[in-house]
Amino acid sequence: MIDSDERWMREALREAKAACADGEAPVGAVVVHEGRIIGRGHNQTERLVDPTAHAEMIALTAAAVALESWRLLDCTLYVTVEPCLMCAGAAVLARIPRVVFGIRDPKFGAVSSLFKIGSDERLNHTFKVTEGVLADEAKALMQSFFKERRKVNTNEA
Repeated sequence: MIDSDERWMREALREAKAACADGEAPVGAVVVHEGRIIGRGHNQTERLVDPTAHAEMIALTAAAVALESWRLLDCTLYVTVEPCLMCAGAAVLARIPRVVFGIRDPKFGAVSSLFKIGSDERLNHTFKVTEGVLADEAKALMQSFFKERRKVNTNEA
């Protein structure tokens, strides 16, 4: 399972790099069903001027369209950064059984850091969480993006 997790996380990292190239925070996500990607997404909040245009939301929507169902029962969501409260909630609503992510998000993370939405038994659905898959690559991408962002902001001041 580790090899396949890394394989799919590399695809999520590819999406994160696309976000970065667009000037977006480098978060990427893919939804995998029966050994194939059925949904892809990367952050597009700036481009779409939409606070809900997170990588996970876009990938989950694409997966639902591909399966012609909002229930993503036999799917795994791979995301480079720990999902926020909105995205973790969407994974619960979509009935995702498993979420795999690269790095924790100490300010917004809702599956391990601040909240543990996926394992909250008060909800009608829970999901398993695997964290730390290709974390070094995800961390390096995020650090590089914000280093460049700070450089640009310093030059503008």
